Amino acid sequence: MGWSDRIGRAGRAIAGLALLAGVALAPPAAQAQSVLRAAMHSDLRILDPIWTTALISTHHGFMVYDTLFAVDDKLEVKPQMVESWTVSDDRLTWTFTLRDGLEFHDGQPVTAEDCIASIRRWGARDGMGQKLMAVTAELTASGPKTFVLKLKEPYGLVLASLGKPAANVLFIMPKRIAETDPNTQITDATGSGPFIFQRDQWKPGERAVYVRNPRYRPRAEAPSGMAGGKVVKIDRVEWIWIPDAQTQVSALQRGEIDFIEAPPHDLLPLLKGDSNVALTVMAPMGRQYAFRFNVLHKPFDNARIRQAVAIAFNQEDFLRSTIGDPDYYVLCKSLFPCGSPLSSEAGFTDRLEGNIARARALVQEAGYDGSPVVLLQSTDIGSLSNLAPVAKALMERIGLRVDLQAMDWQTLVARRARRDAPTAGGWSAFLTSWGSIDVLDPASASFLNASCERAAFGWPCDAELERLRDAYARETDATKQKAIAEAVQRRVAEYPTHIQLGQYLQPTAYRTNIVGLLAAGNLALWNVEKR
Repeated sequence: MGWSDRIGRAGRAIAGLALLAGVALAPPAAQAQSVLRAAMHSDLRILDPIWTTALISTHHGFMVYDTLFAVDDKLEVKPQMVESWTVSDDRLTWTFTLRDGLEFHDGQPVTAEDCIASIRRWGARDGMGQKLMAVTAELTASGPKTFVLKLKEPYGLVLASLGKPAANVLFIMPKRIAETDPNTQITDATGSGPFIFQRDQWKPGERAVYVRNPRYRPRAEAPSGMAGGKVVKIDRVEWIWIPDAQTQVSALQRGEIDFIEAPPHDLLPLLKGDSNVALTVMAPMGRQYAFRFNVLHKPFDNARIRQAVAIAFNQEDFLRSTIGDPDYYVLCKSLFPCGSPLSSEAGFTDRLEGNIARARALVQEAGYDGSPVVLLQSTDIGSLSNLAPVAKALMERIGLRVDLQAMDWQTLVARRARRDAPTAGGWSAFLTSWGSIDVLDPASASFLNASCERAAFGWPCDAELERLRDAYARETDATKQKAIAEAVQRRVAEYPTHIQLGQYLQPTAYRTNIVGLLAAGNLALWNVEKR
């Protein structure tokens, strides 16, 4: 069954769930000191959304920071903090002017210098930011609210980079914070966004608290995706960490919490039968599973062994073990989401077929010396916990030794940043998922960054892949971009940076007295009201 058929089945399932949600769409009366209690997919332990790509830290970023540009529900880039901009005739000089009245949580005005420092720090960490910085000649302030970006050559992804909708997002921070070394985590969450983080009430492993920012000036436009007016209608938001999924569901049904970001699919039948609970998909494009290699150490420093894993894996085993219901998942060999403009099976027609015999032979030909694969398993996120045992079983069938090490997700996030050998506290591989909006093209997909020490954790290092990513970023013709994207896929088949393991839809559950949730692709808690 193809993507369009399968997504149609998923769409019909979600449409049925939306009938429940529709009951709660009438605007409620305003309430004083309204509090939204949300059970999130993960505990918040890292406050720096530039240092990490962890989704919970990106969610935190959208709560407390604002962005220069944002992507609407049609994936079009729209101004957010920027009021206006101009481009010179030669496309080399871009001038941006901020909106009036932008203030940080400490009362200081947002200036062009803050934006410049934020762009530079983000540009040192994010793959798409690195590409933009590589073609930047100058980045200077020409006034308190105006900054100028001068390029070395015309570049087609300027606005797409500045408005990148997913990790790493260009969040604007005060200059004093943004000047922190990009490789050092910040701990000060002062932003200019719609919510203020209550640092003194933050208890990792228990809760994170945000309150409405009274200084925030939303845009006049209606909200759309992550763009438009961010009008906060809740006084206080509490992210409650409940590691057990069944306990989350019970708390929602009893009204002890208002919202579960990512309930496990096997518990959805319990929620569908509760008239006080609604379900909706906040990221309509879904998510993509990924198996990430660490190429610094044996055995995955050998590209042929990585190829063997891609040949041995099959997406169905992974998707059945985690999602289960085929109405919510789809097999997709494309690096770029099925249904998107760059979708293709180029390079992968003979991969992801579960060919154990062929993969075992390739492992032997590659001279595998028995080095263990240290495979990290996240145990506290329902959509991830069952993936690693499937990967372990398949890798052992092709002759690899696998050391499965279980831990909570935030411990995994900290460990994956380590470059140590797998036997000395490092790692060989782990599994995660990306929002489909994270992996739409070669420039934005973090796991395709192959710039060696500047790449994301796993640190792939391949000059040809980087040449192709540069070519894609510079190309403006859509037909030529698609051809380059297919060349990227063929190169990744030969030099695997990760393995794409299919796509799925993740419903969110909430009490029916919660209204105004946006299908934004990321967590957007502005516009939300509680009866």
